[in-house]
Amino acid sequence: MQMKVMLVDDHPLFLEGLQYVLKTHGIEVIGTAKDGREAFNKARILKPDIILMDIKMPEYSGLDALRLIKADMPYIKVIMLTISEEDDDLFQAVKYGASGYLLKNTDAKDLIEMLTDLENGEVPISTGLAPRLLKEFKYSYTFNHNSSLDGEEDKIKGNLTRRQLDVLEMVAKGVTYKEVGDAMGITERTVKYHMGRIVELLHLANRAQVISYASRMGIVKNEETDK
Repeated sequence: MQMKVMLVDDHPLFLEGLQYVLKTHGIEVIGTAKDGREAFNKARILKPDIILMDIKMPEYSGLDALRLIKADMPYIKVIMLTISEEDDDLFQAVKYGASGYLLKNTDAKDLIEMLTDLENGEVPISTGLAPRLLKEFKYSYTFNHNSSLDGEEDKIKGNLTRRQLDVLEMVAKGVTYKEVGDAMGITERTVKYHMGRIVELLHLANRAQVISYASRMGIVKNEETDK
């Protein structure tokens, strides 16, 4: 079944361009909205599979709409769009249940590939945003280093193979699946398989949750945030 997509952005030219790109690649755009309130109302009527939505919009933002949409229609996957890797609203989007986070300058080929991956359970995240999201998780989560936490970390490590831990660390640092595969001498498809197994073994829902959980447990070391 073909995916049904709704687009939300307050800039008409960007909206029209994105709509053209998706339709050119055979993806059905069932509706558009210019702000968060309209997005919520239309989502209830159109019931899209995926919503691509700008974070920054006047009056009723993408975050406002995301919160309402996920509360009322949790089955809809919402991908947030941002113009900057330093967008401070990204972590809020994570907490509200966004299914992915893309820079607006993502090229058409990558966008289509990410949407396809989303259907297969992956979480589309622009390469430049992954380290930023990891950093936000690390700064927002505080805990005491006690024996129970150390035991939990050891348990997680015991559930994952050395190769899976290597894949997880590189993906968390923003390395693309293709680049991980090239570095490890395996195919991109194999990297995706490993991430799928990691999600399953840690009993989490998606890649974003795996990255955040692993960073909290100290499994993933990020050079930039550890300085």
